[in-house]
Amino acid sequence: MILEEARNVIRIEAEALLALAETINGEFERAVRLILATKGRVVVTGMGKSGLIGQKIASTMASTGTPAFFLHPAEGIHGDLGMIMKGDVVIAISNSGETEEVCRILPVIKRLGASLVAMSGNPNSTLAKAGDIFLDISVKEEACPLGLAPTASTTATLAMGDALAVALLVERGFSPEDFALFHPGGALGKKLLLMVEDVMHGGGAVPVVAEDTAMQDALFVMTSKGLGVVGVIDVAGALLGVITDGDLRRALGRGLDILHLPARELMTRNPKRIGRRELAAKALQRMEEHAITSLFVFDDENDGRPVGVVHLHDLLKVGIA
Repeated sequence: MILEEARNVIRIEAEALLALAETINGEFERAVRLILATKGRVVVTGMGKSGLIGQKIASTMASTGTPAFFLHPAEGIHGDLGMIMKGDVVIAISNSGETEEVCRILPVIKRLGASLVAMSGNPNSTLAKAGDIFLDISVKEEACPLGLAPTASTTATLAMGDALAVALLVERGFSPEDFALFHPGGALGKKLLLMVEDVMHGGGAVPVVAEDTAMQDALFVMTSKGLGVVGVIDVAGALLGVITDGDLRRALGRGLDILHLPARELMTRNPKRIGRRELAAKALQRMEEHAITSLFVFDDENDGRPVGVVHLHDLLKVGIA
């Protein structure tokens, strides 16, 4: 009985979301265009459960390139409406569209010169009629068996807010680097902020040998640098190939007398590479994609001369992997 009730709640809310996807129309696009065009901020307001959802919507927008904050409507009628400026876009949320605290601030929003996006489940409500744009978040039924606790309706509201935030993100061309600026802390900040040049081994720590270097000397360089790889360069310093532990094992498996061979005979040509200004997370992605543990680093991926090496262990140490 308990599990079936849980499944029923999830089914009802899932159906509400599928229905919402079918009802999104030109009003949604108008809302996105309005927010993109504004020189002000997005102010999200709502009471009770709608207010809690509104806080999440404002937070998601703010972290994805749309300046936004939450205004509590009850605080608004006691002075906080001064937070709203001419040119702002207010998103007011009320499933009934008749929430007293929200309706009381509607005339003031207009007088302040802000645009109003009404998000409600009742297209004939006071809020819906006051809005410059109306976003319908109505649901067929609540998941609450009493039909009282906001459940499917708050899920639909949250999904509508996420849809707005993501549509705005895409239209702005918001990049991972942009996202990183707003998320400098924790593991996420590390993944998004750290560049390859922040974690690579550079200068004298880069293991390279000339192409005619005897393998016994190349092995010494590989061992002393401790990265399990050595790069093979030409007279101009351009990277021709790399020698890894795997190359050595394969050569020994073929019965080759590797110590007396020149490095160029054992190297793997056209090794994978990465630019120093790429995200460290991209280096990890490239290593995973090609099942390798190190990348030679260049000022630009099209350059010939390597400036560093980044190893999987370096990414592990800083929490990228």
